[in-house]
Amino acid sequence: MNEPKKQRPQNPDRRRGRQAGFTLLEILVVVMIIGTIASLVTIKVLDRLEQAKVNAALIQMSSFKQGLDLFRLDNGFYPETEQGLDSLCAMPAVGRQPRNYRPGGYLNANEVPLDPWASPYMYVSMGDSFQIWSVGPDGRNGSEDDLAG
Repeated sequence: MNEPKKQRPQNPDRRRGRQAGFTLLEILVVVMIIGTIASLVTIKVLDRLEQAKVNAALIQMSSFKQGLDLFRLDNGFYPETEQGLDSLCAMPAVGRQPRNYRPGGYLNANEVPLDPWASPYMYVSMGDSFQIWSVGPDGRNGSEDDLAG
């Protein structure tokens, strides 16, 4: 009689070995998802950085305004355009000379800092008023990126 052939039992470890790893397609999908999330996070961080620079420039310009107002209270006039914001740190050497210039100046610095984009702040005096602005991230005066203080 014919005996039924015995099937060899399959090695369970061998079967598990084939199913234990990830396929290349699964790995690529995971990498694409991680890349997408990373790009979104990077965009948000860069937006925050630029906004922080804008806020820093506005705060610095506010400080200049306070110094200019103190200069005017002490001396009766705002510094002339030619004297610029440097007159807040040291007695002006040109133009109209202040009579009651505060020793040490009107800023807590030895020099007027640059804006967050490494450009000088712009200052124009109109006698009884003034304007301060930053050229902003593009570094061009009169562009849409200017920040008025």
